Amino acid sequence: MTKQELREHYMSKRAALSPRQLEEISASICHTVFSKYQLEGKKISLFLPIERKKEINTYRIWEKAMSFGAQVAVPKANMKTNELKQVLFESVDQLESSPFSIPEPKKGRVIAAEHFDYVFVPLLAIDKKGNRVGYGKGFYDRFLKKCPPRCTFIGLSHFDDLEDEIGGMEFTDIRLNACITPNKIYRF
Repeated sequence: MTKQELREHYMSKRAALSPRQLEEISASICHTVFSKYQLEGKKISLFLPIERKKEINTYRIWEKAMSFGAQVAVPKANMKTNELKQVLFESVDQLESSPFSIPEPKKGRVIAAEHFDYVFVPLLAIDKKGNRVGYGKGFYDRFLKKCPPRCTFIGLSHFDDLEDEIGGMEFTDIRLNACITPNKIYRF
């Protein structure tokens, strides 16, 4: 399948999930994050869910990471340059809904890409090599390119199965180091 066909296929699969299924998936992924990764005192980039797209509820990861003394930043998108800046997320009071219904910080301290230990990455599909398909604007690829080599890129996927291979990958596409699904963790 092409990237666009994969986007449509996985958006359709997500749309079919009930609120209860989505919450169970989110809880399972959160549990795996903390059972497999040491986040204490680390700098973490974490996307916040676009609810209308039934993204994984990452607020529980934020809450638990904060309780461990991690510094958690969330992205704010610049739609003109298709780039992300990461803003320290300390309170839901910081958030506002962007014109695209994305929860984003309206204020806060920016953390540069080179300081992150972990980046949790949204995705629609992923293959067995760690190649991902997102929404197609390249925001995360541009951001991940700026992160240090020691930084671990972790995808969060609603579904356990991986694609054999995603065709049409470009040299600007950045592979992930791992992917957490409801019942598995894949390392690439």
